[in-house]
Amino acid sequence: MSMTGIFSGLSISASGMRAQRTRQNTISSNLANAETTRTPEGGPYRRQFVVFNAQSDKRDVRILNKEVALEGRSSSSNHMPIPSSNFPRDERFFGSGVEVSEIREDSRPARMVHDPAHPDADERGYVAMPNVNVIEEMTNMIAATRAYEANVTAFNATKSMLMQALQS
Repeated sequence: MSMTGIFSGLSISASGMRAQRTRQNTISSNLANAETTRTPEGGPYRRQFVVFNAQSDKRDVRILNKEVALEGRSSSSNHMPIPSSNFPRDERFFGSGVEVSEIREDSRPARMVHDPAHPDADERGYVAMPNVNVIEEMTNMIAATRAYEANVTAFNATKSMLMQALQS
């Protein structure tokens, strides 16, 4: 196993924790603005959500499995090119974690609530409220917390295995 392989478990878990922390912050922002009817952009606050993207590295399986000698060759396409005549490549994608690709705004329409006394009410007495469903946000927060905890558990298990390997 190469050094990259030893620490890749820690790296994957850390990327999962970073992604879930961003998701939790976005959900917290949604909950904090669940009653905000006026934003600097105009209109009510709009719910936001996080879009994840899998990270992957393209590596040569034959080099990773040590079927061929390294001798200055690389396992990644951005390293030194490998001669193709006597060295056929068998490249595949290997997962290396998750990343937040973007934070999107929910396109669902605003909730219309009849409240003629509200300062943002229209001429019919309706107020455009944020499209945030508090129950849905709390459910998403629980899921994000559980995913974060799962990544912490995986990180600690990997760390424990590495510590035992160093002691033996």
